[in-house]
Amino acid sequence: MSKAWPKHERFALTDQVKRSSRSVCANLVESFAKRRYPKHFLSKITDSAGENAETQVWFDFALDEGFISAVQHQKLMAESVETGKLLTYTEHRPGQYAPRKK
Repeated sequence: MSKAWPKHERFALTDQVKRSSRSVCANLVESFAKRRYPKHFLSKITDSAGENAETQVWFDFALDEGFISAVQHQKLMAESVETGKLLTYTEHRPGQYAPRKK
């Protein structure tokens, strides 16, 4: 989608969207790798949620600048909101993801 954006934004805004959206996934993976430490687990889940919110802001900028249509924005935001719901669900049930003791 961002390939159609103006050249100057292909590097700036596209980079921001890529960084924040990838960070959601990276923090989530790191949280599960450290899930035996509840505080670290919650910290990384919270970081994922923050990066997800940042991604939404970049979608808003893309809409405001006319780089994406209202329909594209709505679709992207709906996916991001769903991601946020899943992160919130996980955040409120950290014990559910703790490794099982043998």
